[in-house]
Amino acid sequence: MRRRCWLAALCWLGLAAPASAWAGPDEVQLKAAFIYRFAQLTEWPPAPPREFTYCVAGNAPLQEALRGLTQGAPGAAPVRLLYLSEPQAVPQCQLLVLGMTGRAELQRWRELLADGPVLIVGDSAESFRSGAVIGLVLEPNGLAFRINQTEAKRRGLVLSYQMLKLAREVK
Repeated sequence: MRRRCWLAALCWLGLAAPASAWAGPDEVQLKAAFIYRFAQLTEWPPAPPREFTYCVAGNAPLQEALRGLTQGAPGAAPVRLLYLSEPQAVPQCQLLVLGMTGRAELQRWRELLADGPVLIVGDSAESFRSGAVIGLVLEPNGLAFRINQTEAKRRGLVLSYQMLKLAREVK
């Protein structure tokens, strides 16, 4: 059953990810592929950014997996990837991955971002409860994600219907 969930996720994600990313899809690579696809299925106000910046806080292996997906990927905007080790102003980030689980630390990052148009992807159930727009959650049958549509709208982000339909939970 778990293998079928991974394969379904790979089919959904594989539509836009480079084939080289699927050499050996472990959990970190799969999370990176989800995040990469989330960026493709989100609209930022008022227009697409000239340079798209992924920021990763608290999860260096995930940053490396994202780097493999974004390098040389065809797209309209050049891509940058930043690793952030502590809460700091991130006005240049369109997508921020929070890889920590402590509620206080997650809240500090969220407060720092205020209402900016940043797609916050949490790498834990706790990050979703703490206000991330999308929460990646490892379940017995594989990797799933939950969407906080209210938070996305508050940030001025428009999430595709396809992504909303595939989410485990939308609130």
